[in-house]
Amino acid sequence: MRVKFKFLLILSLFFSLSSLGQTNVRDSMIFAPLISVAYTFQLPEGDLKKRFGNNSAIGGSFIVKDKQSFVYGISGNFLFGNSLKETNILSEVTTEQGYIINNEGIYSDVRLYERGYSLQFHFGKQFAVLSPNSNSGVYFMGGVGMLQHKIKIDVVNDDVPQLRDEYLHGYDRLTNGWAISQTIGYRLLSNSRMINFFVELEIVEAYTKNRRSYNIDLMGLESKQRFDMLTGFRFGWSVPLYKKMPREYYFY
Repeated sequence: MRVKFKFLLILSLFFSLSSLGQTNVRDSMIFAPLISVAYTFQLPEGDLKKRFGNNSAIGGSFIVKDKQSFVYGISGNFLFGNSLKETNILSEVTTEQGYIINNEGIYSDVRLYERGYSLQFHFGKQFAVLSPNSNSGVYFMGGVGMLQHKIKIDVVNDDVPQLRDEYLHGYDRLTNGWAISQTIGYRLLSNSRMINFFVELEIVEAYTKNRRSYNIDLMGLESKQRFDMLTGFRFGWSVPLYKKMPREYYFY
């Protein structure tokens, strides 16, 4: 009897919490936690443009839109690209013709890429403009966080002793620092919960420094303050963490 009572108590609690989580997107302002994935195409400016070309980013976010249409949360993105402008970083190990000789005396296959990541905390406000319901619309957000980037050196056959292990740190230009961002976007939370997406224009300004204590090709430390900037065009898909209320109610 006691076990049965506990089971009924737990069951009633579960249905009570479920009913609290049910929301009606069409008719009311809701509290909407959103898990999202996104792709971003980014254009570099400032000092970053001197090192890299255009890049891409993939990432995710956890954003909350509350009942007052404030939006806040966290996002993270992995940056990658293959357009490098500082091609002379391996000058110490290349021939006059620009080739790198491996440990067997033949040309080695060495490829250079852009790699990095960003992390941002966001806060802003959403407005029900051009929206099918009061939970969709245009939003503005500011952010603060960090940006990191470096040159990834890929020695395809791992056949260049000068480009192994800790030696790579002397060439990769590991750079990071704190960053701020400004975002304007549009989010759709459909009445059916089947289509939930967002598009954004984001500008990131980062105040960074080279974090390596020694750069081999420069024969010393690069200590200047950098200003790195990214303008990104993002498309993402969201999974809302709330339950849809039933369309009809029956009373007896």
